Amino acid sequence: MARLEALVIGADFGPDWLSGLQARFPDLRISQGRGLEEYGPALAEADAYCGWQLSPAALAAAPNLRWVQAITAGVDSFLYPELLERGILLTNMSGVHASNISEHVLALILGFARNLPELRDAQGRGEWKQVVNRQFELTGQTLCIVGLGDIGLALAAKAAALGMRVSGVRNRPLPAHGIGTVATPDTMRPLLAEADHVALCMPLTPGSRNLFNAERLSWIKPGAYLYNIGRGETLDQDALLAALRSGHLRGAGLDVTTPEPLPAEHPFWRMPNVVITAHTSGASPLLWGRMRDLLADNIARYRAGQPLRNVVDPTLGY
Repeated sequence: MARLEALVIGADFGPDWLSGLQARFPDLRISQGRGLEEYGPALAEADAYCGWQLSPAALAAAPNLRWVQAITAGVDSFLYPELLERGILLTNMSGVHASNISEHVLALILGFARNLPELRDAQGRGEWKQVVNRQFELTGQTLCIVGLGDIGLALAAKAAALGMRVSGVRNRPLPAHGIGTVATPDTMRPLLAEADHVALCMPLTPGSRNLFNAERLSWIKPGAYLYNIGRGETLDQDALLAALRSGHLRGAGLDVTTPEPLPAEHPFWRMPNVVITAHTSGASPLLWGRMRDLLADNIARYRAGQPLRNVVDPTLGY
């Protein structure tokens, strides 16, 4: 068995969440706090850390740390030299967001299909507005999902159930159930040209940073909609703004932006064909239970010397 006696949780999940975890591992010393000033002293003895991020200063205060469980699916904030050089095992929360974020993307798609942003604006003005010439049905339309992780695959299944044709893009062109065609970023141009909707579900890695620049946005079918729920840095926002203003793209649903929060003076806020959801796609009352279950499973696996779930490959970034 591998030694795991002290765990620091760098987030405030509340006493019920913590007590449920402690009940499963009564011999595990668990400390919880919202920042280095709260949990700092416990880091000196910590074998493992679970949190949103871990700064180099916090890492330096944890000489015995051997495992980091990121609360997020994306781990770009953890992949800095000091952590990588120590060979610390890094795992993420991939999978716990699949249900809620895939539903969020569908909500954005359906909102545009039924002109809900425009109708909501009319409601705010007290205006009875009937929009009958710009609505459309999803049946028979094509959704291209860029990033076929747990979220992308869950979205694919839901979209297919609504009668959409689904294509996908991933680094390795492996077939995926329910997805008609799978390409790589280097071969995705034909898929983008056929897509009525493009959903960016990528983690931030050196290969995905600014992947959707002006050139690749131009590959997307004219009149299509773009959605980003991965990381803001995967998308050139100036190029997106130009594509929306020119009419090449008909609309965009943005849960993530660069920077966050998006400055109040940014044009996106005032564009009727842009919906901004302020990085809330991951919110769900069921999410915290899934996080605790995954963490608990990995604690048990770690202690039993078994492979952990969601081990991150630092060379890939996910």
